Amino acid sequence: MAIILTERLILRPAAEGDLEGLHRILSDARAMAYWSTLPHSSPDITRKWLAGMMAIRPEEGEDFIVEHQGRVIGKAGFHRFPAVGYVLHPDCWGQGFAQEALRAILERGFTTHLLARAIADVDPRNEASLRLLRRLGFAETGYREKSWYIGGEWLDSVDLALEVEDWARG
Repeated sequence: MAIILTERLILRPAAEGDLEGLHRILSDARAMAYWSTLPHSSPDITRKWLAGMMAIRPEEGEDFIVEHQGRVIGKAGFHRFPAVGYVLHPDCWGQGFAQEALRAILERGFTTHLLARAIADVDPRNEASLRLLRRLGFAETGYREKSWYIGGEWLDSVDLALEVEDWARG
């Protein structure tokens, strides 16, 4: 798996040494408010999640640790092609890191992996992610009610897609 360098970030493969940094993010209720699981209650849950991230086969996906100034600040990538996902520690929100990481990941997805489209599934309450994806050229393709059952509550999803032709024009 490649290492991607952007202006401020290093996007690299996950390693066992990322457990502490990822757990700091995935156990934070703010970071996980719109995620498809509850915040991780123990490092063991994060360890299993990290092992799954490291086990992704190259033909199935490509998920990256996001580093800034030597610190793990999140993850971004394609857990399964063509679905893109990302999560950053709340201390890093509003600084353009998600957009910077996603631009690099989408470019790689469209040029190296020859994806025809990228898709995303976003909680409709997550207005910041919806704005970011729309800024990157994603368009809404559907709305699903009760698509996730998390913490005893049914949650809806906004489905979005970005076609390679639209990316190339952007």
